[in-house]
Amino acid sequence: PLPEHGVYTVFVELGNTKIELLHPYGENSPIQGFLNKNKSGGIHHICIEVDDVTKAVNDLMAKGIKALNPIPKIGAHGKPVVFLHPKDCHGTLVELEQS
Repeated sequence: PLPEHGVYTVFVELGNTKIELLHPYGENSPIQGFLNKNKSGGIHHICIEVDDVTKAVNDLMAKGIKALNPIPKIGAHGKPVVFLHPKDCHGTLVELEQS
């Protein structure tokens, strides 16, 4: 469990791809909010590894893409992450993770 993120996580690795399975941890979990809106579940977000998360988010913001957290925070893998606003990414929540 990752109470600071409001989730339980399980990672499945398939070659160079990781699939993260999420389950809500507590009533205020962002995942619970997602499931309340999407009763069948679904893809919550995709994650893209980048060499320099700060540079990547600054480059994207300069092109008009909004970041939900422009200052990186530590994600589930213990690495800095930034989330991009779904409205600027064709409805998909995108996570940038420092490689």
